[in-house]
Amino acid sequence: MAAGVLVAGVGNLFLGDDGFGPEVVRRLAADPGGEPLPAGVRVVDYGIRGMHLAYDLLDGYAALVLVDACPGGGAPGELMVLEVGPDDLETGEFDAHGMNPVSVLANLDQLGGTLPLTHVVGCTPADVDEGIGLSEAVAAAVPRAVETVRALVHRLSPAAASPSDEAVPAPHPLRRS
Repeated sequence: MAAGVLVAGVGNLFLGDDGFGPEVVRRLAADPGGEPLPAGVRVVDYGIRGMHLAYDLLDGYAALVLVDACPGGGAPGELMVLEVGPDDLETGEFDAHGMNPVSVLANLDQLGGTLPLTHVVGCTPADVDEGIGLSEAVAAAVPRAVETVRALVHRLSPAAASPSDEAVPAPHPLRRS
């Protein structure tokens, strides 16, 4: 039986705002002043290591929280929480040397795994050109994203019953009508 929650920061910190996911999980893991995460929560900066994420998902988790820059047409720095299921994923070629989260998740079954309950905490990027550092708008969204992930993890974790459940925005379906 799957247990625990995996919080996965993904993105390339050498491409500006694409480094949003790694920055959020770095702060989440380093925040001694925040509410402690429930037992069984693992926080990992995967960067662009898609194969590493895929293999870690084979260990079996009750839930996955993927943190990433997500172009979606919103204003730069806008946060979104999306719930992702198998029907939301298109098939795509899996690149063992890169990170395409949709391909990683869509091809998990080929490695013998199953997609856990999955949420994406995304942020609309302003700039994903070569360069290190987040834009002002995306950097300003990082603290809110840390709190959103923290509240979501408390809601998803089988080891926690927390009143902070109400602080998590209701997930939006990945596909919009």
